[in-house]
Amino acid sequence: MTGRRRPISSRPLPGLIGATAAGAVLLSGCGVLPGTSGGSREPVTVMTWAPDRAEDVNGVKEAGVPAMAQTYARWVNDTGGIDGRELRVVVCDEGDTTLGAERCAREAVEKRVAAVVGSYSRHGQSFMPALEAGGVPYIGGYGASPEEFSSYLSYPVNGGQPALLAGHGRQLGRSCERVSLVRPDSIGGDGMPPLLNNGLLAADRPASTDIVAPLDATSYDEQAAQALRGSGGGCVTAVLGAGTETFFDSFRRLEPDGGRVRISSVLGSVSQPLINRTGGRNSPFEGAYVTGWYPDAKNPRWKQMREVVATYAFGDNRIDPDDTAVQTTWIAYTALRAAVRAVGDEDVTPGRITAALNRGVEVDTGGLTPKLRWRFGDLVGTAGYPRIVNTKVTFQVVRDGRLTAQKKGFVDVQEALTDAPLGQGGSGGS
Repeated sequence: MTGRRRPISSRPLPGLIGATAAGAVLLSGCGVLPGTSGGSREPVTVMTWAPDRAEDVNGVKEAGVPAMAQTYARWVNDTGGIDGRELRVVVCDEGDTTLGAERCAREAVEKRVAAVVGSYSRHGQSFMPALEAGGVPYIGGYGASPEEFSSYLSYPVNGGQPALLAGHGRQLGRSCERVSLVRPDSIGGDGMPPLLNNGLLAADRPASTDIVAPLDATSYDEQAAQALRGSGGGCVTAVLGAGTETFFDSFRRLEPDGGRVRISSVLGSVSQPLINRTGGRNSPFEGAYVTGWYPDAKNPRWKQMREVVATYAFGDNRIDPDDTAVQTTWIAYTALRAAVRAVGDEDVTPGRITAALNRGVEVDTGGLTPKLRWRFGDLVGTAGYPRIVNTKVTFQVVRDGRLTAQKKGFVDVQEALTDAPLGQGGSGGS
């Protein structure tokens, strides 16, 4: 996912992908898609954005997200399109900045795309108003912005960080008598302890010890010492996005030899690519508890996605099938496909996509999530995140350098979300 080399393909592309935006993926030839007879229906054009060339050294980079979107389009178009409709994907590099996110959203409106699909941005306060003004739906974003769980034009496929934290409390409550939580010193971070504590209290555990930390620190020795004391030999969890790795480096240096404190986190702060990069089986995350949205990467339900990547990505090293952002993009495009099919013979417009989703299009993701549907009655409906429809998470543990299922199936945390204090935000950066 960290590489920048573009895929080498014998298929002609209509334009070069620039640093700010890219042309549509046009793979079908003269209006006739493989597997169709005669002419095809009008194409469907959508946008996917993510930070690629972030100027800030600490900025998030998710080049695998647009690369997965383009790969999905190649596969769909090579197999007949979406009910005979060519899928065109416009990509935009939002640079992990507020201005970049707003620019991408305005471009989506100007290009009259049917939807923004499977994207990653931490700057929902910038992109969502622009999409709402243009009436463009936002389908299956990663969950990195609180606005994804409040905007009437957002259709999330996971429960964001609120679901992860509520679920993580449930996961830790099974085996941790006491828990220290290390989280950002920010408005978003202030909402983390109540969610985690809801899960702990459900397991008759005491509330966590709350430890605030700056996101851009180069060392967390002070916070690590506080966490070690506050855990009482139980568990230490850190939810600091990219700073999580730095925190646990500090923590491992302070932990006594033979220490029995269990470490933990949530996906987005700990991921399989991070575990691979920090030593695999010898990673400091070996044995850690991790709460995720989807089945672990080894689950056979990911087989089709992996086959599509192997066949249609042409060796593009930006795409890591183990990366949660890439997986979310796959699921988001699955939702788009269902919505387009529901439109039927009419032209696919933002309004018709929105209407189809609001009427209750059901999305079967092959068991990667529960069946998804965004009717009013399907929404959790809390004031803090009224757009959540998927309240299920998975419990995982790092074994032999791999995120592995600790508990089979999904765990529903809807009750913990419903009871959480109002006004809490979405997921942090990965």
